[in-house]
Amino acid sequence: MTRYLSLWLPSLATDRISRHSAAAREAPLATIAKVRSAQRLAAVNRAAARHGLKPGLALADARAILPELACCAVDEAAEAATLAAITDWCRRFTPLAALDPPDGAMLDITGAAHLFGGEAKLLDEIEARLATQGLAARAAIAPTPEAAWALARFGEARVIPEGDREEDLRRRLGALPLAALRLDAKTLADLAQAGLRRIGDLILRPRAPLAARFGKQLFVRLDALLGHAKTPITPRFEAPAYLAERRFAEPIVQRETIEATIRALAQELALLLVRQGEGARQLDVSLFGVDGRVRHLRAGTSRPLRDPAMIARLFREKIEAAGNIDERDPLDAGFGFDVVRLAAEAVERQDEDQAHWLGAATQDDLADLVDRLGARLGLRRVTRLDLSDTHWPEFAVTAVPFSASSTHRHGMDARHKAGHDVQAQSVLSTRPIRLLTQPEPIEAIASVPDGPPVRFRWRRVLHVVAAIEGPERIAPEWWKHSALTRDYFRAEDSEGRRFWLFREGLYETETAQPRWFLHGLFA
Repeated sequence: MTRYLSLWLPSLATDRISRHSAAAREAPLATIAKVRSAQRLAAVNRAAARHGLKPGLALADARAILPELACCAVDEAAEAATLAAITDWCRRFTPLAALDPPDGAMLDITGAAHLFGGEAKLLDEIEARLATQGLAARAAIAPTPEAAWALARFGEARVIPEGDREEDLRRRLGALPLAALRLDAKTLADLAQAGLRRIGDLILRPRAPLAARFGKQLFVRLDALLGHAKTPITPRFEAPAYLAERRFAEPIVQRETIEATIRALAQELALLLVRQGEGARQLDVSLFGVDGRVRHLRAGTSRPLRDPAMIARLFREKIEAAGNIDERDPLDAGFGFDVVRLAAEAVERQDEDQAHWLGAATQDDLADLVDRLGARLGLRRVTRLDLSDTHWPEFAVTAVPFSASSTHRHGMDARHKAGHDVQAQSVLSTRPIRLLTQPEPIEAIASVPDGPPVRFRWRRVLHVVAAIEGPERIAPEWWKHSALTRDYFRAEDSEGRRFWLFREGLYETETAQPRWFLHGLFA
């Protein structure tokens, strides 16, 4: 049975401001927002609430009650960022953690609670750890997200036992107020006016008259609460395909210890990947700090990878690259990490390599080099040249990420790949490797208007053609734009320098005066 944990942070707005100072947490604090030309309290902390202050109160009235009240403007972006960070931290308990704005998170803990000693102990651990971070929290567990949300905010019990029958579920939830259905204020007021205040009041009454008067949404929420309709959560991050993790009673700080842990986790991950015949294309190391911070190290690979030594080496490169930015502490361990997790976020099928009698394949060495460069620079910055399906030489070769081209090559059938390689070889043998950024116009003298040049002037220097080969005719791409035909020549001048020239336009067919350009230089 699916189990959900709802986490509620009732004073997130004020805790965000004062969480790092124990003294500040004890002082009355409120956030304020402008509502209809008046400054009103948006959130208050526990100290301010003890003096009778509550959200919605005018700031002038609040100051009259409590002159020493400290106030800060509402910062919705900062509050959302804090909630996202807390949700990310909750992934230490389960990979499936979703935002539940504005002040909560929803976790799918199915099959995970026993790792923490049971559901009750899991709730205690979450609340205690958040308390040490300066965050007030209340959590509850139920078989549906709506029931968990309702219990966390309105219930006395924190857990609905697994395997409860529907009658038991109705009895436990029936005593909760209708606000536990997440209804809007107007609907709640209308229901209260009709004498309906508890969820049990709805369960016992016929649906049709109530739906006609208060809307269908009322029973959509009720069905979701009782599990009659499924409402799956949207995790902030997809669950990884495979993961391995270590938990430490005492947090680790030393970089050597962290790298050794990653090596050990890589061994465990490799066993999982080998068992399934897959290799990792995207790896992630998550370092969960005891102070609530989460550090992620991500590394992509140019081909499916499961070699533990190579995986460990990739992350060592990442850490060293971080050290180049911050020499003091590349991992910024703070108070230390107590959970280290290595996950394969994306995988591909990887069959066992066939041993070659000539030894290790050169392609593997190249792939290792690309992966190490990618770990330091970013995998998309490691590129290779690839042919494009176009007539124009200046667009015929493009730089593509090595990993993308590798994927393309893996998916290419042998016949297509052979033709691709033959095409590349034929092109490289007849054209210069490097072209000018733009074809440069030249002054050429030819014996006849449509013949090859005998002399040409480029960048104010006159060149006498001693040998010439061509033409190679390239037709324009009529489906893209109108252009003129090009006739390319490989020319060598009297001093042995070799050029790649072309005449633009067919004489008396496309133009009366063809123009000449120099497009590249041979080595």
